[in-house]
Amino acid sequence: MQRTILLTGATGYIGRRLEQRLREREDVSLRLFVRDARKLTGETRQRAEVFEGDAMCLPDLRRALAGVDTAFYLIRAGEDGQDFPHPDRISAENFLQACLDQGVRTIVHLGGPTHADAASLQADTHNSPGRILSSRPDRIRTIWFRTGVVIGSGSASFEMIRCLLKRSMAVFAARWAATPVRPIGIDDVTAYLTAALAPAPDGTMAAVDIGAPPMTFLDMLRQTARVMNLRRLILPAPFSGSCLSSLWLALMTPVPYRMAAAFVKSLQSESRNQIIDYAGTCFPGIRPASFPHAVRQAIHEAENDLVLSRWCDSGASALGDIDVRCHAEASILRDRRAHSLAGTAPERVFASLLGIGGENGWLASMFLWRLRGWLDKAVGGCGLNRGRRHATELRIGDALDFWRVVDLVPNKRLLLQAEMRLPGKAWLEFDLQQDTLVQTAHFVPHGLPGRLYWYAVFPFHNLIFPKLCRAIVARAESGRFPPPPKPESSDSRALSAGQSDRHIREEHTTPFN
Repeated sequence: MQRTILLTGATGYIGRRLEQRLREREDVSLRLFVRDARKLTGETRQRAEVFEGDAMCLPDLRRALAGVDTAFYLIRAGEDGQDFPHPDRISAENFLQACLDQGVRTIVHLGGPTHADAASLQADTHNSPGRILSSRPDRIRTIWFRTGVVIGSGSASFEMIRCLLKRSMAVFAARWAATPVRPIGIDDVTAYLTAALAPAPDGTMAAVDIGAPPMTFLDMLRQTARVMNLRRLILPAPFSGSCLSSLWLALMTPVPYRMAAAFVKSLQSESRNQIIDYAGTCFPGIRPASFPHAVRQAIHEAENDLVLSRWCDSGASALGDIDVRCHAEASILRDRRAHSLAGTAPERVFASLLGIGGENGWLASMFLWRLRGWLDKAVGGCGLNRGRRHATELRIGDALDFWRVVDLVPNKRLLLQAEMRLPGKAWLEFDLQQDTLVQTAHFVPHGLPGRLYWYAVFPFHNLIFPKLCRAIVARAESGRFPPPPKPESSDSRALSAGQSDRHIREEHTTPFN
């Protein structure tokens, strides 16, 4: 008999991969709770029941949890000082209350020092979501998984390690790099989460540390270098402070400063409140893969465009979310350019358009693009080197360097929302109108600084945007970018790439006792 399972955070790094697993199970009726359903693929919307809502809104949660047997809590609610004080605590309290009100039998929560590469550190205190969700063992069964460093294609930890090794012949390791931490492959994370669906008596609770045997970040660098066949000098850092270490990670890797600081802090506070490890007792059939195996799998997926999700798909702050409160159509300042397709088929031009950014580059005035990225990094932004998930495909919600895809109409429109640090809101729109490619920069300034910024960068628009339009059309004419396959194809390829390995693990998975 099918059970109704609610998955929150289904558009995040872990959530997208777990959703793939859950909707393949015949004993599960899958329900998703998301902030923006547009970020889900068409296949997901067809095969799962979707509820849009806000974790801060108790009625939204009650509506989504009606009739649910097991609820997965993978929510990152926000950061202090935004709409609510202590949003993570409020979100967890709301979720627990809604589960109690609707008679949910089990909550499965994924947390830990880095919370699967999320943007802010979640300390092990009585106010953490894990403590809150497991505070009523008399009423509801809660399984709280704690992760260390998550290794997988698109994870922040893996991308930091790989970028450090690829971009420098010598890597400097501060004192925090010698702190032991438990790495875990992304396939093992989803294996543990799905294993938690096995029946168990009501009212039981377990906090489970999951992962391979502890190793230091220094050892991770060395073992990854061996897997990648790279010879690198790993030297003691001339600095030891967390601020300088975080700045170094932010400049050398795709992650912004705030996230780098959270990563460093999580390693520094490695085991102050260690929870007893029940993983071997409760899930004896899951044998976590070794660190080199997880790295090889991540490299294979990254090099073959099989990345299903990335760390920047969703986040604890506005970074990673589509801003529904302010739209490009309401912009005050605009810069519109038009370029003739010169007889080139519109679908080929759109395919060329979908290939901009990331390792493909921005086709024109790359020095100016890189300069803007470094300036953004210098003030704590995400910078230009965040890259893209797939070489030729985009979907709504994807990160594209310092942009976010907020609208995509095949062979018609691509709308990018700026996520660099700005005194205002900005969008870059591409629209195919008959035989013309129309590119428009939209801007909503925040006061006088916003207007000054717009007029300061306007001369650079004249250098960049006309060349960009011409280069997109010229590349389409060259035939190097054929129309990409359907957006769902990347999901199915990613699923099949790891299918055999996952089946092996699931055959050895035993019920939770």
